[in-house]
Amino acid sequence: MRHPYRRAGAVIVAGSVVWLVGISPVPQVYTTQDPAERLRLLMRGERGWIMGHHLAAAGTAAVPMGFAAFARALPGGTAKTFARASAAALLAGAPLFVYSLSRRASDLERFAYRRGSNAPFLGYSWLHIAGLGALGAGLLRSPAKRWVGLTASGAASVFGIILLTAKDIPPFVFYLTEGLVGVFLIAWDDETGSGPPDPAEDGRGIAMGVG
Repeated sequence: MRHPYRRAGAVIVAGSVVWLVGISPVPQVYTTQDPAERLRLLMRGERGWIMGHHLAAAGTAAVPMGFAAFARALPGGTAKTFARASAAALLAGAPLFVYSLSRRASDLERFAYRRGSNAPFLGYSWLHIAGLGALGAGLLRSPAKRWVGLTASGAASVFGIILLTAKDIPPFVFYLTEGLVGVFLIAWDDETGSGPPDPAEDGRGIAMGVG
């Protein structure tokens, strides 16, 4: 089987896209500083906000399942162990964010005024960062191109620093990184142990960044 991780990668990419679409029906909300104005925007776009959060919840659940499928498909060894740890962390964190989404959709005023505990979101974020770190370690111990493992592990380090200092992080950065890994897994050719080439390798592209 030349592309053993294609289905897992497709689930990851699809889940990431669904999440990104669902989380952005009222994008001005995230950049508006005034709570009253945030609430006005939410009330104006309430239907789209609620429907979008259902989509985001579906994406939140789907992405860890894709990584669990990737871990199952890997042959035994250290890479598989790290991939399993990554999937476990992502699966553990997903319900916390689904809970946060349900609160955001059911009580617009509380979200607009940033009321209530942020603990579920912080738990989800730290578990996601741990999952990305383990994913990077697993990819670096697999036949995959080194750039994809370095991207995942490097992103985990950067995101951890941001969360530690700011006590907050825009979660879309997780799904952009994981979507990139998913694209790699779709293209992974098991005969060569490689996916798409590093954009910096042949001088025709630019190096991949994170975040």
